[in-house]
Amino acid sequence: TSIMKGRLRPREVMVVIMHTWALIGFGGMGGWHYSNIKARLPELNTKGAYDIRPEALKSAEEKGLYPYSSLDELLADKEVDLVTIATPNNFHKDLAIACLNAGKNVICEKPVTLNSAELEEIIAASEMNGKLFSIHQNRRWDRDYCIIKEIVASGVIGKPYFIESRVQGSRGSMHGWRNHKVNGGGMLLDWGVHLIDQMMNLIDSPVVSVNAHLLKLFGSDVDDNIKLMLRFENGVSALLEMSTNCFINLPRWHMSCTDGTAIIEDWSCKGKMVKLNTNAEMAWDDEIVYTEAGPTRTMVPRPKTSLTELPLPDVSSDWSDYYKNILGVLDGEAELIVKPAQALRVMKVIDLLFKSEEEGHGLACRI
Repeated sequence: TSIMKGRLRPREVMVVIMHTWALIGFGGMGGWHYSNIKARLPELNTKGAYDIRPEALKSAEEKGLYPYSSLDELLADKEVDLVTIATPNNFHKDLAIACLNAGKNVICEKPVTLNSAELEEIIAASEMNGKLFSIHQNRRWDRDYCIIKEIVASGVIGKPYFIESRVQGSRGSMHGWRNHKVNGGGMLLDWGVHLIDQMMNLIDSPVVSVNAHLLKLFGSDVDDNIKLMLRFENGVSALLEMSTNCFINLPRWHMSCTDGTAIIEDWSCKGKMVKLNTNAEMAWDDEIVYTEAGPTRTMVPRPKTSLTELPLPDVSSDWSDYYKNILGVLDGEAELIVKPAQALRVMKVIDLLFKSEEEGHGLACRI
């Protein structure tokens, strides 16, 4: 008890809700989920894992997890109320629906499904069973993306109108399931789903047209080097590029805004902003000016007094915040950040991008 105004009152009792979690799929990403949860979320009780591969089950057991001998055994475990699915993508739909029907809350690795129709089936099962369903779009917590979000939200260099986002590598062909169409492989469903989700979360406006260039440089099964164009109803255009055959990388982000430009060079978040000084005068000469670009007025550099260089905003982010949000939602203390409806918009855009590649031209839409 505690004394308050001369009266004895019972101490407030803090109720800690412990959720029990299991994994389906204990490969590369499944192992990452386990390590991340163990290190950063001790309040989440990690119980076990199921995988069709004996060596994966053995690995899970060696790490102290209970090795479920079958999917049915995991689904029948009433102690488990949260399941993460980290299998190849073509198994996501059936596994997610089975878990939801068994009364489990579900987190699914990306891409959540192979197409939007499959995702609609999962959403229907989630709503029917009254259970949480979310997609592990962890790259909403990437520091580079959080910096871009902060710049847009602050309006420090005005409103964006053209945004370039790139992920570029040079290792050639895709690895593992990513190299097989049947598993939902290819760059559009691997990295593309991340960059599209980031862009659609950043720009609060419907997508009104898409155009895809999906190249298959190292095989005939999946796209491995791609460029995507998205146009939003509010006038913002986005160029998304993902490559596996690039040896001179362009910036991770280049964003043109009405009052300046922002650049993030790489994953280390080196970069800057250049802002227009609104009170600076800039006169036009009557004579053609000769520059390294030849005779031109348009490409003459601005006077240095008309510009101010600014550092990028300092932001902090952590991928484990995704799981913290999930636990907050389950405890009735938070709103779900990565919503199924958002993922459905992304998958509808991806469906249309595949169609754009098949037909060889851009397509109008309103998504």
